[in-house]
Amino acid sequence: MKKKIALVTGGYSGEAVISYKTAHTIYQHIDRTLYDCFLIDIHPDGWFYKPDQGAPSPVDKNDFSINHLGEKIKFNAVLIALHGTPGEDGKLQGYLDCLNIPYTSCNTATSAITFNKKYTVAVAAASGIRVANSIQLFKNEPYNGNDIVQQLRLPVFVKPNNGGSSLGMSKVNDAAHIDAAIQKAFREDDQVLIESFVRGRELTIGVFRSAGEVITLPITEIVSKNEFFDFEAKYQGASEEITPARVDASIAGQVQEAAKKAYHVFNCSGVVRIDFIYEPEEGVPYMLEINTVPGQSDASIVPQQVRAMGWTLTRFYSELIESCLK
Repeated sequence: MKKKIALVTGGYSGEAVISYKTAHTIYQHIDRTLYDCFLIDIHPDGWFYKPDQGAPSPVDKNDFSINHLGEKIKFNAVLIALHGTPGEDGKLQGYLDCLNIPYTSCNTATSAITFNKKYTVAVAAASGIRVANSIQLFKNEPYNGNDIVQQLRLPVFVKPNNGGSSLGMSKVNDAAHIDAAIQKAFREDDQVLIESFVRGRELTIGVFRSAGEVITLPITEIVSKNEFFDFEAKYQGASEEITPARVDASIAGQVQEAAKKAYHVFNCSGVVRIDFIYEPEEGVPYMLEINTVPGQSDASIVPQQVRAMGWTLTRFYSELIESCLK
């Protein structure tokens, strides 16, 4: 009998638009000989099952079930394709844990920690993974822009501490612009992270578990046409993504080992994408962040890496589902 899989998308943040693109790709590549897939949209107006034909119907949140053609459907597993809250910050995972429903992403604790960029780099640094120096700010608490600039030195990156998709992010080269950048980030989040700039090559790598083994996907190098890998570069074509990256085997090996170490340290599950800057003078990779629900639109980095490894997306998503079921 086919297993019933809920493909969850949407969300309560500005990243919902990316979630729908991710879900569209996954939905097209689910192995229908193995799984019945049901699209679930978690939306500020409610949680809805969206069938291929007919009107959406509400999800019963008491047991995360739906009514499909007069039949009550409960799910064997949940495939999470929801960026931002509540799918990437651990809230949805906690709810599913309470219902004892397995899912294809990191657990509640890991999701919550990695959603917070400052906590992520703090845990990574404590584990011996190289990270940039940074300062965390909280909304409605005083700060001194000049002190920040003196402590971290320009240029710095200013970004919302929670969330992803590079929303609200700025690179500051001039101290006169630090306050405007901080306020821009505060419009997206109640916490802001200010991080020293690490000069080098931007490399990102997908990591997942298959048959108990942690596997690294081929590395992608990101060459932004903008000053940094912002929302436009990430989603509107203002960057070149080279997969597999043209890097020496020694550099690739360092990034792969750092990525595997981070996967273990943070107790990751499913597929994650870990971003690094390879600093050439020191000859080491600096970890930037961990994306526990990486974008999977057809042109996104993880699908690029899966294909470069020689796998089909159908095989990849089946592996993620089977892994979480085990």
